[in-house]
Amino acid sequence: MTDRYGSGMKTRRAVLGNAHVDRAEANKTAFDAPFQSFIVEGAWGTVWAGDQLTHRERSMITIALLAALGHHDEVAMHIRATANTGASMEDIREALMHVAVYAGVPAANAAFGIAKQTYAEMAAAKA
Repeated sequence: MTDRYGSGMKTRRAVLGNAHVDRAEANKTAFDAPFQSFIVEGAWGTVWAGDQLTHRERSMITIALLAALGHHDEVAMHIRATANTGASMEDIREALMHVAVYAGVPAANAAFGIAKQTYAEMAAAKA
């Protein structure tokens, strides 16, 4: 295990939560293990572990990019991660407003729907 892998796994768990990471690790196979290592080292051990932006800021950027690109499952996953990153509902609303202007209203509309549903599920789980 490299230092970047260890750092990435620590950051990934801090952002996505142990339950999510444990499920992903349990589903890892020999086929996708190199890809999973790439994600842990590259996305989590390099980008998310960087010290120029906070996890809150990275969360907002990530959700906006995923929404703009139509990666709906990932939008929901990262909305759930806001519980760990400190990005508020208002932060995400503002990020999605940027999506509407710079990537299109349909992309933002879809993401707003996903965010509303995901936030409702999160609230129900707390109740």
